[in-house]
Amino acid sequence: MYQPPHFQETRQDILHGLVRAHPLGLLISNGAEGPVANAIPFLLDAEIGPKGRLRAHLAKANPQWRLLAENPASPVLVVFQGADAYVTPSWYETKRETGKVVPTWNYAIVQVRGTVKVIDDQAWIAQQIAELTASQEGSREAPWAVTDAPASFIQSQIKGIIGLEIEITDISGKWKVSQNRPVADRVGVAEGLESEAPSASAPDMAELVRTYGGIERE
Repeated sequence: MYQPPHFQETRQDILHGLVRAHPLGLLISNGAEGPVANAIPFLLDAEIGPKGRLRAHLAKANPQWRLLAENPASPVLVVFQGADAYVTPSWYETKRETGKVVPTWNYAIVQVRGTVKVIDDQAWIAQQIAELTASQEGSREAPWAVTDAPASFIQSQIKGIIGLEIEITDISGKWKVSQNRPVADRVGVAEGLESEAPSASAPDMAELVRTYGGIERE
């Protein structure tokens, strides 16, 4: 990942926070015919190892897991996409001063590299899907639990999936949130994102622009 110094995010708690907030990761591995990629939700065990561990599952009908099992030493890449938003030059004070501006795209993203272990163990898979479900249902007034479904039905579903465990060897983050722009431009971007809201994640991006740009609300 191209990493200009001013966009680098190295704090592990911040990186882990994005993974937890946006757990649908793109799992990328090498296959005989080139790269293979699938979007799947992950659980992060931050306390396992120096950088953490990811747990997930794939359908047994998905051929990617067989490629992973055949090449256990081959590293994998998982990409987690956070808030992102288009930035129009119209929000920049520099546009009014010189006109020397162009559009850009702001985003926060985490890339995880590691080695993967394929797990065909029903108890392990049952625990993974229960914890994954709880992580997403926990904030609901009446959360659904895996145990709400008939046990025989869940067992039949588990037979059709395979577990994945990824020991994280490297984790890197890029927060491209206008911190390279003059202060007046950062203010304009934050206010523009808040007032025009061109995308669903615009409010989150506006907050990142304020936080990383050192902008206080008046």
